[in-house]
Amino acid sequence: MRSSRWTDGALILLAMLSLGMAACSSNSTETVAAAPAPAAEVAPTATAPSRPNSDGLTITGPLIVEHQLDVLAQREGVVVKLFSETGKRVRTGDLLAQLDDRQLAADLEAARAKTRSTDADLKNWKAEARVLEADASRAQKMWDAQLITREQWEHAKFKAEADQWDVQRVEQMLINSREAEHSLELELEKTRIRAPFPGVVARRYVREGQQVARGDRLFWVTAEAPLRMRFTLPEKFMGRIKLGQQLALTLPDFPDEEHRAKVVEVSPVLDPTSGTFDGMVEVAGPSGRLHPGMSAVAHLDSHP
Repeated sequence: MRSSRWTDGALILLAMLSLGMAACSSNSTETVAAAPAPAAEVAPTATAPSRPNSDGLTITGPLIVEHQLDVLAQREGVVVKLFSETGKRVRTGDLLAQLDDRQLAADLEAARAKTRSTDADLKNWKAEARVLEADASRAQKMWDAQLITREQWEHAKFKAEADQWDVQRVEQMLINSREAEHSLELELEKTRIRAPFPGVVARRYVREGQQVARGDRLFWVTAEAPLRMRFTLPEKFMGRIKLGQQLALTLPDFPDEEHRAKVVEVSPVLDPTSGTFDGMVEVAGPSGRLHPGMSAVAHLDSHP
C-alpha cells in the first residue's frame, strides 16, 4: 500500500517537472522569435537624425544665401511709383520704386546753371589775364629801354599777378559749384530705389503715396543661390572636416530627395569657451525644392 502511494507521488512529481520544462521551452522560443521584429522595424538609415550615432554627426540648420537684405530709404519722400512686387525677379540696378524728386530736380537744374555761369566767368578772367600779361611784358620792354618809370612797370607787373590770383579764385568757385551739382545728383539718385544685386523681391513694405523717412524698410530682396548652411562642430571633428569635402543633405519634409553639398568654409581656430569651431557647406548642383530659409539636414561622418 505504501509502495503504491509512493509510486503515485513520484508519477505526479515527474508530471509537474515535465510541465515546467515544457513551459520554459515555450517561453524561450517566443523570445527568440520576437527579437528580430523590433530590429527590422527600426533599422537605421543614413539620413535618420534620431538614431544614436557615435561615429558621425547629424546637423540641422536653415539654408541661407550671402546676398539677402532689406532695401532701406536713403532719404525722406513720398513713394510716387512702384515698379516691383513680391515674387518678381530683378537684376542689379533694376528700378524698384520712385520717390517724389521734383524739388531736387529743380535744385539740380539751378546748380547746373550756376556751374555754367561760373565756367563762363572763369573763361573771362583767363582772357583778361592774358591781356594783362601782354601789358606786363610790354611794360618790361619799355622799362628796359628806359621809356617808362619804374612805378609804371611795377604797376603793370603787379596787376597781371593780381589777375592770376583772381583766376585761381574763380577756378575754386567752379570746383565748388561742380561738387554741389554732383551732390544734388547723388541726392536725386537716392529717390530711385534700385535692386542691389540679382535675386527676387521677397517682400514689399510700402505702397504708392506713402510718406517714408530715411532708414524705413521698402523691400526685402534676396538672392536664390548659392544656398549655404552654417554649422558648429565639436572639437573631435577638427581636422576631419576639410574644404571641398562632400556631404549628403536632405530636407525633413522631403526625405526622399537627397542633395550634395560641399564644405566651403572651415574656421582654423576653436572657440575656447565651447570647444567648437564653425564651418559652412554649399549646395552643389541643381537646388530642386531647396529655397532660402528652409531647414535642411546634413550628415557628417567622423572618419576622414
